[in-house]
Amino acid sequence: MATKSPPATTQQQGGAVGKKPGLRKPVFVKVDALKPGTNGHTLIVKVVSSEAVLNKKPRNPTFRGPQYQNSKIAECLIGDDTAAILFTARNEQVDLMKPGNTVILRNAKIDMFKGSMRLAVDKWGRIEVAEPAKFEVKEDNNLSLVEYELVNVVEDS
Repeated sequence: MATKSPPATTQQQGGAVGKKPGLRKPVFVKVDALKPGTNGHTLIVKVVSSEAVLNKKPRNPTFRGPQYQNSKIAECLIGDDTAAILFTARNEQVDLMKPGNTVILRNAKIDMFKGSMRLAVDKWGRIEVAEPAKFEVKEDNNLSLVEYELVNVVEDS
């Protein structure tokens, strides 16, 4: 006969026992709200185009491990109803970023490449293919075409 186990508890600072905190609901942002140097974004976007930039075979295919696998990089134009941006897809991500797909990007970050913004999802993020969205991508507002320059401000005292 099975017995019910007590709810999971965690030891908190100070020795008090409390319930395990639940997951937070994701806050979805629009593409036009992205700013340089930010991270932790969750977006629902549609893939407009995908262009392979690098498809490299390993130097020594006899070794095993992730560093000896094929390296694939693709630049994908993605967007929503507010703006568009270039997304850098790496390895397995390239297969998910097919033109016409609607994807959910979790924990995405903004990388700067030659002074322009690129969106990327690293090993801490996630890409999920979702059901087709009803919006049209606003391609004329491409945030990757805006060039940024780092300016050092010197304060006089």
